[in-house]
Amino acid sequence: MSLKTMLVAASGGTASDGAVETACRVARRLGAHLEGLHVKTDPAQIISLAVDSYNMPLAGEWIDRLIADTDALADRTKAKFTAAAERHGLPLTNKPCTLGAASWRTETGYAPLIVARDARFFDLVVLGRSERVVERPHTDTIEETLIASGRPVLLAPAKPPATVGTLVALGWNGSAESVHVLTSALSILEKAEEVVVITVAEQAEDAAALLDYLAVHGIAAKHRLALPVKGVGAGEQLLSEAREAGADLLVMGAYGHRPWRELLFGGATRQVVGTSLLPVLLAH
Repeated sequence: MSLKTMLVAASGGTASDGAVETACRVARRLGAHLEGLHVKTDPAQIISLAVDSYNMPLAGEWIDRLIADTDALADRTKAKFTAAAERHGLPLTNKPCTLGAASWRTETGYAPLIVARDARFFDLVVLGRSERVVERPHTDTIEETLIASGRPVLLAPAKPPATVGTLVALGWNGSAESVHVLTSALSILEKAEEVVVITVAEQAEDAAALLDYLAVHGIAAKHRLALPVKGVGAGEQLLSEAREAGADLLVMGAYGHRPWRELLFGGATRQVVGTSLLPVLLAH
């Protein structure tokens, strides 16, 4: 699938800068259109929650301050996005889907629902991972977007590597999810200088067929078989193998029926992802 349109959710928080920087690098590399989206907190929802749930009326002065702070955050976030886009040679435009350019939009409401809703009409969504991810270990926006939008999600570290998509590690277990992410990431794999297919299993019977499939698309990939290690989760081992291979991007399916966070953010893997060493492209 050709990735021509990208959406980056810029919250303005600790994860925002890494998400925007990663999105700009990938958009520039693919020649895609990048849209920045900032979702402002709806003061009406906060007021309603305070009154209905806590029977606590809010003073007008406090409400005015909330609105002012919300608007100021939106302005700062837009300024940072604009600067990053210009730095990466993505001129700002008001025309949608202009390849090689960037645009900006602001909405008001509940971010997880708005981002997941809007993500349906973009080829790739870039979301940031903040310190809160390590603690919870997920954010509602990430989970909602991955599960509800049907689109691949690129989780960006707070400090992205110098390059993104030059050496790509593709996690493969033969499942429908891994096929889905493979299809979603073909444009990125085609642009990569090197692709390493990583399988965590006793044996990989279909590895040769996968390499042949990639070759048809002009991708000369190598295969790396990692034998399972007792007590180490498949997700954790996959991330470790990708880092050892020198990858600057890991592509993997969101495996299983239960929420993907149980695989990706569990135990030691949560620490690996939380340190933001490697961008991870997921598809459910």
